[in-house]
Parts: sequence; structure tokens; C-alpha cells
Amino acid sequence: MRLAAYQFDVTGDVKKNTEKIKTAIEKAAAENADFIAFPECAISGYPPTDLPTSKDFDYTAIPEVLKELQELSDAHKITILVGSIAFDEKYVNRAFLIAPKRDIRHYDKRALYGWDSENFARGNTDGIFEICGLKVGVRICFEARFPEYFRELYKEKTDLNVVIFYAVSDKDETDKYNVLRSHLISRAAENVTPILAVDAITPFQSAPTCFINASGKVLAEAKRNSEELLFYDFEKSELNFGEIGRKRESDYLLGLE
Repeated sequence: MRLAAYQFDVTGDVKKNTEKIKTAIEKAAAENADFIAFPECAISGYPPTDLPTSKDFDYTAIPEVLKELQELSDAHKITILVGSIAFDEKYVNRAFLIAPKRDIRHYDKRALYGWDSENFARGNTDGIFEICGLKVGVRICFEARFPEYFRELYKEKTDLNVVIFYAVSDKDETDKYNVLRSHLISRAAENVTPILAVDAITPFQSAPTCFINASGKVLAEAKRNSEELLFYDFEKSELNFGEIGRKRESDYLLGLE
């Protein structure tokens, strides 16, 4: 399964964001990618950084954008994961999953921090999907700080987990980037499950766009603060000695034996 992740300067301009997303999909498809992930709120922009509040977003624009992305998914046989503000009785922070010739599915962010809690309602779905024959878990930004959200995925035996971020800072501080990077490494290693992550990049990027294997080793990482389309060829593999040990202990602690 050839994975792609596109980090870019998300804005409050839906048309501009959508054009960048579509161009990245075309480039990923040309490189034979099966799956591409985009940042949290990549279509809409994130409030209040890119627009005052979630209520200032014209969510009626979303169906047309999704239609265009579905057409690209169908044409190139590529699955797309992309974030946006959405409205479903309440405003939510949503990750849309668009797969070839299938109904669009979604996951709504549950861990709401700071601006999130002022703009969104908490989601209530599990974020587990079948993608290219694999069981894939989806999580959004702040959820990476909590092992519990990933223990849910471990119990469901996901093959791969994907985390989309809009984690940016006004100052060029690397500390937050390193902390979030370490969280992802921990989530991968403790759950013995690889992670693909993607973030926005402006003003300054605070989470990595990267692929981490089930032992917590970063095998591919985009250059921080730079627009980039990252690729990684992922194959589900047998667990190594250390991974078997961590899985055995996790199963014991969680009562799964």
C-alpha cells in the first residue's frame, strides 16, 4: 500500500485549499499512491487561525468539494483522507474518507482542546475504516496526546493508524514539535501499530508529517515548515521479537488474553 501525506499552508480560502488538495492528489496518483492524507481542517481552514469561528464557515460549499474529490478518487483509484469543518446538527471537526466507488465516510474529533471546544461538538464514532484491504484507525490532532484513544484502536486490531493535525505556532519553537513527535512514537510503539501523520505548516509547524513503524522508528519524515508530498510504501509484516513482547503485555493488561 503506497501511502502519501501532503503538508501545506492551509488557509481560510476554501477554493485555494481545494485546488492545492486536488493538485496533490494528481501528483500522488502519478506516483502510484493508493492512499493520501491531508491535514485537519485542510478544506475549510481552522478557527480562529484562518477564520473567526466555525460558524463563519460556509459549510454548504462542502458537497461540491467532496464531489470533485470523489471524482478524482474514482478516476485514480486512490483513497483520500481530508479534514474540514462540517455541520451535522452541530459544527464538528471532521475527517472525510473518500474511497473509489464508495459512499463517503467520516470521523469527528472527540478530544476538544482550547479553540476546539469553542467551535465544535464532540464526535461519537470510532474512526475505524477498511482501506485497501487493511483495517485503519483515524485520529485527529489533540487525540494523539492521549493513549486511551489509541488503546481503542489496539483493541480493534488496526493494521495502521493515521493522525491528521492542524498543530501550528506563531513562533518558531521546536519544543512542541518534538513533544508531539514523541507522542506519536509512543502511540506507535506501545500499540505495536504503524502511524502515518500529517500536519499543516504555517505560521510554524508543530507536529510532524511522517511514517512511524510498529517499533516507534521514524522511517520517513517531511522537512518541517516546507510544503511537501511525502511517500511511504507500507506492507503489513510479521511482528519482531520486541513487538511480540509489547503485544503480549498489552493483551494481558487489557484483559485480551
